[in-house]
Amino acid sequence: MMLARDYRQQAWGSLGGKWGTMALATLVMSVVLGACSGLSIIGIGAIALLLLTGPFSLGYAMMAMKVIRGNRVGVENLFDGFKNFLSAFLLSLINSILIALWSLLFVIPGIIKTYSYSMSYYILADNPTMTANDARKKSMEMMRGNKWRLFCLHLSFIGWLLLCMLTLGILTFWIQPYMQTAEAAFYQSLLPEAPQQPTEPEAQDAPTEPFEELHSENADDSTN
Repeated sequence: MMLARDYRQQAWGSLGGKWGTMALATLVMSVVLGACSGLSIIGIGAIALLLLTGPFSLGYAMMAMKVIRGNRVGVENLFDGFKNFLSAFLLSLINSILIALWSLLFVIPGIIKTYSYSMSYYILADNPTMTANDARKKSMEMMRGNKWRLFCLHLSFIGWLLLCMLTLGILTFWIQPYMQTAEAAFYQSLLPEAPQQPTEPEAQDAPTEPFEELHSENADDSTN
C-alpha cells in the first residue's frame, strides 16, 4: 500500500516541466473566485461564486489528472470544467449543502463528509455523463476505508503550508498544485485498473521533493 510520501513523490516527479502552467492556472482561478468572494456583499458576487466554483474545481481536478497521467496540460484546460457546467455546478451545490448540514451536528461529521465526497470531481472528470449525485455516491463508496489515508496525505503537507505562511502566501501558487496532483495520484491508486507502484530502480531515478531528501540525509547521518 502506498504511503503519503509515495503520493507526494509521484506528484513531484509528474510536475516536472509543468510547475509554471499549474501555478498560472492556480493564480487565474484564485483571482476569479477571490473577486467573486469580494463582491459577494452586493449579491452578484455570491451568485457568480456559486456558479463558478464547481466548473473551476472540476477543471482544476482534470488538470491534476492530466499531470499525474503524463498528458500535456495547458492553462486553457482550467476551463474544461465548463464543458460539463451543469453537472459540475450541481456537484458543488450538493456537496456544499450536505457538508454544511452535517457540520451543524458537529465539526467532525462535516470533516468526515468532506473526505467522503473528496473524489467526486475526479470521478466526474473520468465519467462526464455521470450525474452529480452519482459521482458523490461513487466517491463515498471509493473513500470507504480510505478517508484516514487521505487525511494523512493532507497532513503530510504541513511543512510546506508553514513555509507558505512565511512567504506571505506567494508559495501557495506552487503548493496548491502540488497538493492537488498528489490527491489526483491518490485517486488514481484507488481505481481498479490503477498501475502498480514503480519498481525500485524507477523510484530511485524519480525526482524527490527537498523535504524528502532532507529527511533521507538525516536518517543516513543517524545510522553512521
